[in-house]
Amino acid sequence: MLRKIVITLLSILIVAAGYFWWRSAGARADEPSASLIPLLADEDTAGYTRATEAGAVVFPRDLGPHDDYLTEWWYYTGNLETEDGRPFGFQLTFFRRALSPPAEDQGTGLENDGSPIDKPSPWRTNQVYLAHFTISDIEDGSFYPSERFSRGAVGLSGAQAQPYRVWLEDWFAEEQADGRVRLVAISEDVSLDLLLKETLPPISHGDGGLSLKGPEPGNASYYYSIIQQQASGKVGLQGVDYAVSGLAWMDHEYSTSALSPGAIGWDWFSLQLDDGSGLMFFQIRRDGQSGGGDPIDPASGGTFVYPDGSTKTLANEDWQLEVLDHWTSPRSGAKYPAGWRITVPELDLELTGRPLLADQELNVSTTYWEGASAFEGHREGQPITGRGYVELTGYAEEFGGRL
Repeated sequence: MLRKIVITLLSILIVAAGYFWWRSAGARADEPSASLIPLLADEDTAGYTRATEAGAVVFPRDLGPHDDYLTEWWYYTGNLETEDGRPFGFQLTFFRRALSPPAEDQGTGLENDGSPIDKPSPWRTNQVYLAHFTISDIEDGSFYPSERFSRGAVGLSGAQAQPYRVWLEDWFAEEQADGRVRLVAISEDVSLDLLLKETLPPISHGDGGLSLKGPEPGNASYYYSIIQQQASGKVGLQGVDYAVSGLAWMDHEYSTSALSPGAIGWDWFSLQLDDGSGLMFFQIRRDGQSGGGDPIDPASGGTFVYPDGSTKTLANEDWQLEVLDHWTSPRSGAKYPAGWRITVPELDLELTGRPLLADQELNVSTTYWEGASAFEGHREGQPITGRGYVELTGYAEEFGGRL
């Protein structure tokens, strides 16, 4: 977030949006009702801005929120370890969802009888936020997922560009005076407190940041990443703090978009390689009944990042992904890929990898798998290794995770 592809976040943010539309109070909801999904299944996206123009991403402006788009997320993942080599993975993701188009957000609100409210409550908002936080304790074989919801009002949650900040209550990503970004999240069993330092400029995906997700006009996102960030800080586990360091990856996407008919899920990879390069790609899986039976949607794509920050855009036909193994969840019953071979012939790149921990399935308001993984192989005849994150959706249910 993943951590990725911009579409409607169906199972995650539709639940959140429906729940907060329904509630009249501002308390955080930890257990949203999945029964609200059918109420919002037939969404009208008229009135929202769509991603249509290449090269439209501008910094620092576009570090912040884009409330005129339907969905948006800031996605942090990374692999960390202690000085003696104990490994951890982490995910901290903030999602924003609009409940109504900008033209309808006049700030007045309505009484129960439909009449305008002269003095609207400061709790009223057309923006809701959701966050996911996970720690993967690789050595102990334990995975700790947690989730929060809040409305974008009275300071409970929100985002801003200058100084950069995204937050949901006391979980946040926040720019510091020295330019580093601090990540903080605390749940019942685990905590995270990291400082991230950029080593490469932001990477724009697709056509100058315009990442197509289908052939339909406007079915695209604005998408950039900040990779190979040096991370240092601490991971808290059952009341014990561990000093850690490693690499972090950040994705930011915003759109008013949807998967094309026949799409059932996606596989997303973000790999940080030991020569300073990086690889992101996603493939949208189809049900085989649409689009001529091709199991992979042609809108799938990716980016290879060279160590100096220059990039090569990858089309769907530029790589091959072979599944080598599977893992079946004892909770959802979903059968997930759990081993891969990635080949990019034009780059003379071949990698094989596995999850560092098999069970990194999130069973929250939606069910999907996202976790720390390790890869090794070669590029241009030289051995190479790397760590990364993989997101797998549509295996337990159609449409989960960020996309």
